[in-house]
Amino acid sequence: METRNRVGFLDELRGFAIICMVIYHLMFNLNFIFDVNVPIFFEDWFDVIRDIFAGMFICISGIVCNYSSSNLKRGVQCFFIGMIFTFVTAFVTPSSPDLFGILHCLGICMMIYGLFEGALRHIPPFAGIVIGIFLFMLTFGFSRGYSGIGDILKFKMPDILYSTNVLFPLGFPGNGFVSLDYFPLCPWLFLFLAGSFYGVYVKEKRAPRFFYNTHFKFFAAAGRYSIWIYVLHQPIMYTALCIIFGRSLF
Repeated sequence: METRNRVGFLDELRGFAIICMVIYHLMFNLNFIFDVNVPIFFEDWFDVIRDIFAGMFICISGIVCNYSSSNLKRGVQCFFIGMIFTFVTAFVTPSSPDLFGILHCLGICMMIYGLFEGALRHIPPFAGIVIGIFLFMLTFGFSRGYSGIGDILKFKMPDILYSTNVLFPLGFPGNGFVSLDYFPLCPWLFLFLAGSFYGVYVKEKRAPRFFYNTHFKFFAAAGRYSIWIYVLHQPIMYTALCIIFGRSLF
């Protein structure tokens, strides 16, 4: 998003979300690489908190698609960075590489939006938001083998969808599938699209007035450079922890 088009509150939310993600990855590193027990990491509620902040980041990425001159180009770049993570983690943590993390997901979402932007603009924004949120809720359990909203409309997905690892980007991981980070298109694409429809209101200055102001400069700055923070925080953090715990980098 160009500087003149920045929406202060969105930058702040994205900055807050990326900082929470850095803290989450710090706890992950301490638990699984440096054998430091951080009990809350294994609490069910902590997974819910993680999904909320990741969902916030994905939704905001959908909103700002309305300000981009080439979402297809942005998507290719984001997916490429995600693939770099895949190759690096395949070397550093070969038992659990990052096969389809949040950058892979965002890259594909941006490319899909870029390819179908013209058609999507024919859908009324409010209807798009409602449909996107409904499909997000309906497909949230795909990776766990079911579809439904809580116990409503809940049914088991066909086993054949999970018989191979080919469909894991869509939300159907096969037996033995392992990924260091996993954000499949179902359900996250629909949250991204819901954000893109809300972004129509934001761009037309129809969102609440406070959206367009900056309230916390620290979070706003983090939001503006969120992609760099995401790319650089793990190698910097890993190096620092290796120094602290007296371990070799490799």
